[in-house]
Amino acid sequence: MARLILQTDGPGQQAFELRIGINRAGRADGCEVCLSHPSVSVLHCELELTAEGVRVRDLGSTNGTFLDGQRVTEAWLAPGQELSVGGVRFLIESTDAVIAIPQFERGEPPPAAPVFLEDGQAACPRHTDTAAVFKCSHCQELMCPACVRVLRVEHGRPHYHCHRCSHPAERLGAAGPKKKRGFLTRLQETVKLKFNHPRDGQK
Repeated sequence: MARLILQTDGPGQQAFELRIGINRAGRADGCEVCLSHPSVSVLHCELELTAEGVRVRDLGSTNGTFLDGQRVTEAWLAPGQELSVGGVRFLIESTDAVIAIPQFERGEPPPAAPVFLEDGQAACPRHTDTAAVFKCSHCQELMCPACVRVLRVEHGRPHYHCHRCSHPAERLGAAGPKKKRGFLTRLQETVKLKFNHPRDGQK
């Protein structure tokens, strides 16, 4: 798993493991990499973990984001480099994305019974006012966009995974491949259109 090691003066260095997708770094409480340092902006930068590695993007911070001493607005990270978020320094230990798919053991509680919205759509079990748009292919858990785990693939389509068991999640109502119409089908449709077309003066 991708890891950043906080560089401190004393023993007991703190490590931050990055999750797949966007990891925000800053002073805000909701940041995945929360840094209570005066040189760090509230939302300083974001670290995106993809199948290709880790990419850092500065979010217009006051004191800047630096990679090996060079100020950057966006850059790919490599193991062994030093990342500075304002005055806070990190050693980049690893940039690997590992997707763990644990076994769905017997006895584990089944997914919650579906709740439906007023328009008839199934609701997300954790956000009952939001429609579920994903379903796990393994444990059948329903999820809204906020709950599904996203693996962003560089120059490719994103992959969606269940937050509960990490198996692939499928988008609900995804249309299958269109069937190709044969020559006879197209001919029948043409004939129907010709004979069903109203004549002039008729309603």
